[in-house]
Amino acid sequence: MSETDTRTTEETETARRPGRERGREDGKFGRYGGQYVPEALMPAIEELTDAYERYVLDNEDGFMDEFRERLADFGGRPTPLQRADRLSERYDTEVYLKREDLLHGGAHKLNNALGQVLLAKYMGKERIIAETGAGQHGTATAMAAAHLDMPCTIYMGERDINRQRPNVFRMKLNGSEVKPVTTGRGTLKEAISETMRDWAETVEDTHYVIGSIVGPHPFPVMVRDFQAVISEEAREQAREKTGGLPTDVVACAGGGSNTMGTFAHFVDDEDVALHAVEAGGSTLEVDEEAGVAPNSASLFAGEEGVLHGARTKLLQDSDGQIMESHSVSSGLDYAGVGPELAYLVDEGRVDPVAVDDDAALEGFHRLSNTEGIIPALETAHAFGYLEEHHEDLGERVVVNVSGRGDKDLDAAIEETDQRDVANAPDMSMFTGGM
Repeated sequence: MSETDTRTTEETETARRPGRERGREDGKFGRYGGQYVPEALMPAIEELTDAYERYVLDNEDGFMDEFRERLADFGGRPTPLQRADRLSERYDTEVYLKREDLLHGGAHKLNNALGQVLLAKYMGKERIIAETGAGQHGTATAMAAAHLDMPCTIYMGERDINRQRPNVFRMKLNGSEVKPVTTGRGTLKEAISETMRDWAETVEDTHYVIGSIVGPHPFPVMVRDFQAVISEEAREQAREKTGGLPTDVVACAGGGSNTMGTFAHFVDDEDVALHAVEAGGSTLEVDEEAGVAPNSASLFAGEEGVLHGARTKLLQDSDGQIMESHSVSSGLDYAGVGPELAYLVDEGRVDPVAVDDDAALEGFHRLSNTEGIIPALETAHAFGYLEEHHEDLGERVVVNVSGRGDKDLDAAIEETDQRDVANAPDMSMFTGGM
């Protein structure tokens, strides 16, 4: 490892800097974060840190100007903040939807993928690699790589490939190579591990596009900064539409890119409550004998540990071994969470909540048949939380619709057929083909 867990007073104070400044100088968020990587990767980490500071923070060579222009022209930003009329009536609360599902590719993931692939071009890299769970990050990276003429290889767990075939096809359509990962349970954790192995062997000409606010510094702050356009827009749009800020902001949480992107510009607004909705799976209990946590609720139920280059909150057994996680949604199926989110939960700034598979599926169907918006199963967890806890929220709520549900239709059909889901359509016509 490249560092110890020793923290100085100066490091702790740096971690407590407000808002989006937090973590930029040393990658520390209280006791979380850092650079726990093999020495072989440190030259690449140092090179990336230097590029992040020069191009992203200082806008050297007009990098951020080009990034913003491409987000608008290629990505379709800004995305709207839409009042959800029927949900507002249902909950007797003003509900607004930040429509990241309308971004090119169908999810918020393009913000970060486009930023990192463009940064790789500025750094003179010749190849892109990435990991993906539900396939949205892989799709976004493949699109950005094709757009910017960069060869791209994407690692994806074999289990997730079988659950997300449309996204696998989209990646291949965009010219990327998709490599199945068969170790473990074949999900996001294993895909990240395999991508890091590739990067360690090819650091000179390859950039690893991490898809969330996880990993060693500078990835957590860099991904947050690229995704912060979500809350930057939402904050201004809320002022324009309502004359003030929301009382509550709600976002689903897996690794946390969508969550911190939605929260970033609201963190310093102490009157705005921030709710991170994790996948409660089938139960919050842990089966240590089987080595499985039937949920992906690291913020809610995790303990401190090190995974994929950073200290954060993880799902682990009593011996500190990482547990296999589970969720009805591939994109939330990860045993850890970003270090900044772990820190904000400890500080009491972010409220961690868990929604089980049944409530997420009900949220999926409810948003679809009340507002005409089919959400990703990740996003559906946020609407499951809204249904269960709307009475605990204030008078004006913004929910981030992190992605659209096209990729999840096969999974939604299968899961709905197996359950008694409120608001679901009649499934009898599908039974013969199940």
